[in-house]
Amino acid sequence: MDTESKLELIKQVGEEIITEEELRSLLETKKHPIAYDGFEPSGNVHIAQGILRAINVNKLLQAGIHFKMYAADWHAWANNKLGGDLEKINVCSNYLIEVWKASGMDIDKVEFVRASDVVNSMDYWKKVMQIARNSTIQRIVRTGQIMGRSESEVQQASQILYPCMQAADIFHLKADICQLGMDQRKVNVLAREIGPKLGYWKPVVVSHHMLMGLQQISHEDRLEHGKMSAVDRAIGMKMSKSKPDSAIFMTDSEEDIKRKIAKAYCPEKQVEDNPILEYCRYIIFERFSEIMIERPEKFGGTIIMESYGQLAGHYDNGSIHPIDLKNAVASYLNELVKPVREHFEKNKRAKELLAHVKGFQVTR
Repeated sequence: MDTESKLELIKQVGEEIITEEELRSLLETKKHPIAYDGFEPSGNVHIAQGILRAINVNKLLQAGIHFKMYAADWHAWANNKLGGDLEKINVCSNYLIEVWKASGMDIDKVEFVRASDVVNSMDYWKKVMQIARNSTIQRIVRTGQIMGRSESEVQQASQILYPCMQAADIFHLKADICQLGMDQRKVNVLAREIGPKLGYWKPVVVSHHMLMGLQQISHEDRLEHGKMSAVDRAIGMKMSKSKPDSAIFMTDSEEDIKRKIAKAYCPEKQVEDNPILEYCRYIIFERFSEIMIERPEKFGGTIIMESYGQLAGHYDNGSIHPIDLKNAVASYLNELVKPVREHFEKNKRAKELLAHVKGFQVTR
């Protein structure tokens, strides 16, 4: 595959790339650049962390990228997830990896890494200290959104350590590319600024889209989001595992999926800020070549959409009703989640892990 073809694949993943010129140069000079993404193991895994992640990782693998999936268990501990219980967080690490393996990710080509293994290295902590020594407290606090926190919510000293660890991860994992969500861009930019000063490199940042939550936001929140930057607005509207009905989880039953989608925010003729259409754009059309939407005969009967653009156009002009769209989306999502659900029903170890995780109380 030539450089431009690789670049086009990666651009399908990156909602923002810092910078495209640096990425092109990297692809031209390194046969298998290293990219990484990491997640705090902190409870049940939703569809953005599972299927959407698999879609994006597989595209980068096709582009010749060596991908490292990072279970950031110590980071979750520092962020007080699951009440700061490291043993529970480690159980969630195992569960998280099982989800990735069952979600359609090309796992034979992916390297799985745990923070709990990385932290045994004195060289790693040297990198963390280098990042901390070259940053101010104010600069670190401003990266709080990487932990799902506003600046005012960064209260514990461990939450100051967290961004220093995450920036150090990039260099310790030898990552040429930070392939994380838009909510992680501040610490990635920090790494770009500090890296060359410490004798490291300036990592390319490929930030993927964050799926909206399924629930309607309040009028007050909508007004507040209107004052935000595009990135902060996306973060404010993303799905959250602390709000179970805002997301489809990777082990949800068919009934759960139908119920959540039926209740989801999906205003008629509104394409923008419509979570159901987001699921179509970023997940369903990535896994299916077309979407069949069944409608009553009096409204035109069954219709087949062959692209997201076509679907958005029909929805915008009102020829597809929200109820008919929701019914189709629930069906396709169930087909995608079903293999993961079955893995956790039939695999003894996976089943035990899920039982433990469901018993944990999710904390922000």
